[in-house]
Amino acid sequence: MSAPLSSPTTQVDPDLDEDVAGDTPWQAVVWNDPVNLMSYVTYVLQKVFGYPEPKATALMLDVHHKGKAAVSAGDKDKIETDVAKLHAAGLWATMQRT
Repeated sequence: MSAPLSSPTTQVDPDLDEDVAGDTPWQAVVWNDPVNLMSYVTYVLQKVFGYPEPKATALMLDVHHKGKAAVSAGDKDKIETDVAKLHAAGLWATMQRT
């Protein structure tokens, strides 16, 4: 009788997986709120990110109609800074991995 063939095993290096996950871009998400006017949200997006008025308006309309909009993307440090700027302007914002 022959011995059963063993299936190949794969070892996962946790440090390697974290490094790959670190390359994943992040997004800053602005959420709809009952406090800020639509014109103010448009203004903040123009001032914080330098977006032209049509792009800022389109993002604001996504926030208004869909409840949220991803307004910037990048590495974790950049998005943390972006979210802090949005908070300072009084907007509800979070960050998430894409």
